[in-house]
Amino acid sequence: MSQAYDLSDDARLASALAGQAGQLLLSARTLTSLTGKPLGGLGDAVGQGFLSHSLSALRPHDAVLSEEAADDESRQGCSRVWVIDPLDGTREFSEGRDDWAVHVALCVDGHPTIGAVALPGLGLVLDTATPPPMPQAPDGLKILVSRSRPPEVASRAAEILGAELVPMGSAGAKVMGVVRGEAHAYVHAGGQYEWDSAAPVAVALAAGFHVSRLDGAPMVYNQKDTYLPDLVVCRPELRDRLLAAVS
Repeated sequence: MSQAYDLSDDARLASALAGQAGQLLLSARTLTSLTGKPLGGLGDAVGQGFLSHSLSALRPHDAVLSEEAADDESRQGCSRVWVIDPLDGTREFSEGRDDWAVHVALCVDGHPTIGAVALPGLGLVLDTATPPPMPQAPDGLKILVSRSRPPEVASRAAEILGAELVPMGSAGAKVMGVVRGEAHAYVHAGGQYEWDSAAPVAVALAAGFHVSRLDGAPMVYNQKDTYLPDLVVCRPELRDRLLAAVS
């Protein structure tokens, strides 16, 4: 069963839910004595519980795909699918760092139409309801990469372009780092799923940034196989040079 919803209401809802989940996670981290992996597990559970309950109550006719829940394959027949990551960057959260995020996206017919990324450690929510303006480019060409597994393709691109590789935590934090003007680009290859990128991609697209797979193909969601391993997000003026360097 489907029901029509107003996309502007969806955008406001995504932003509110991401922000509220982020505040709950900050409180949970402050109030518990847990550390390390147990703290990360608590964060995953808190974020998932809040977001799943909220979407079930507020968008009962929509499907949901989450990192922290079993995949209901009936979503593949749905036009509207919420793709969420209740805690993107569990490791960073458990280490007391700020470079973790909460992702809430709505994909319509596979397109990342609505998105909100909360960066609770920074007190920020970036969303498609009010897309951030394109910031001034930082000095010196910078490419954000994973802290734990920077891809070889990014190293090769940095060498070709004369760029500096800058490690950062969660995928959401890195994409928002580009959107916020901390770097020119984010390049990733391997080890991501739809929930890792849907909300950040929606925000980046709404803000006017280039987003694609490494081969330049668009990001498509609500696929049977949720593995979506590679991603390029960059300032539009860098698009052609960066895609050539990672090809």
